[in-house]
Amino acid sequence: MSNPVIETEEHRALREAVAALGRRYGREYFATAVAEGRHTDELWREAAKLGYLGVNLPEEYGGGGGGITELSLVLEELGAAGCPLLMLVVSPAICGAVIARFGTEHQKRTWLPGLADGSRTMAFGITEPDAGSNSHRITTTARRDGEDWILSGRKVFVSGVDIADATLIVGRTEDARTGRLKPCLFIVPRDAPGFGRSAIPMELAAPEKQFELTLDEVRLPADALVGDEDAGLLQLFAGLNPERIMTAAFALGMGRYALERAVDYARTRQVWKEPIGAHQAIAHPLAQAHIELELARLMMRKAAHLYDAGDDMAAGEAANMAKYAAAEAAVHAVDQAVHTLGGNGLTREYGLASMVTAARVARIAPVSREMILNFVSHQTLGLPKSY
Repeated sequence: MSNPVIETEEHRALREAVAALGRRYGREYFATAVAEGRHTDELWREAAKLGYLGVNLPEEYGGGGGGITELSLVLEELGAAGCPLLMLVVSPAICGAVIARFGTEHQKRTWLPGLADGSRTMAFGITEPDAGSNSHRITTTARRDGEDWILSGRKVFVSGVDIADATLIVGRTEDARTGRLKPCLFIVPRDAPGFGRSAIPMELAAPEKQFELTLDEVRLPADALVGDEDAGLLQLFAGLNPERIMTAAFALGMGRYALERAVDYARTRQVWKEPIGAHQAIAHPLAQAHIELELARLMMRKAAHLYDAGDDMAAGEAANMAKYAAAEAAVHAVDQAVHTLGGNGLTREYGLASMVTAARVARIAPVSREMILNFVSHQTLGLPKSY
């Protein structure tokens, strides 16, 4: 499935190694963890031991010295094996990337080694009940009190807060010159006084839980601020671009897993004289799903390459496109897989039905496909905004 012109020999070797790890665990392990209400800790620890969790982080802080290209490959292959690690999107990709690029030396030494070896995790809180991911409407505010910061506000749909040592919170501070609020990033320890969480009941079957957070006058030291207070928007998007690329990887892995199950079934399921895969009504939609996944993968590689090269502007456009393409491809692949199996596609034995809900997550989060279309229409095509 990998073109040697596009993918290096080192990347192919990494892909094969991660795929082997994924096969040792697989969908049954993942489904059992969900059913028992526990996390996929064993897989997380082994992936960490093999160096996969921190493959994108700097070597001087215990990482692999690679980039989002390598980390997206890890997530895609685990997903293709049926056991994706959602916290890869959050902890090393978003939080690790932001701290590695903009954190102080103290923040880097405090957090990056643990994020790289899996011993520490960090969640990411941006979405709010009334603002979604619109950074211009975020109402979580941060104000100075002497040398400290005081944070107040709410966040929703924050993944993995129960297992995270801290959460990277997007708040807004007041610009002394204009009086306008500007986004800033703060590291909030899980045990900070006034920092509360409550689980959000979800229909989605996943080991990682979703939470609503409350910040009630949370007092933080001055060094809780990540980066420059006046460059918060730049720093924010330095985390959001990896998030979109990794969401694409998550969706691609899911789509590949579903498609492989459908192809195996179509090869062996016989109703008349030939396997059902011999009929074009079955074969062509599966071929189309494969093409769509491969095209989305190419865009994801482009986005990851641009981000790793430091071209944030071009990476932003490509990351949004990759996330859009991968989400659409995954939804189509999962739907076609279930349809190919017919009634069997809805049984627990084949494990595809739960993916119908899971696949739609990539269409919705971390930003809806409609907002991506808005981005492309006015940022790329130069059309006027509708909002």
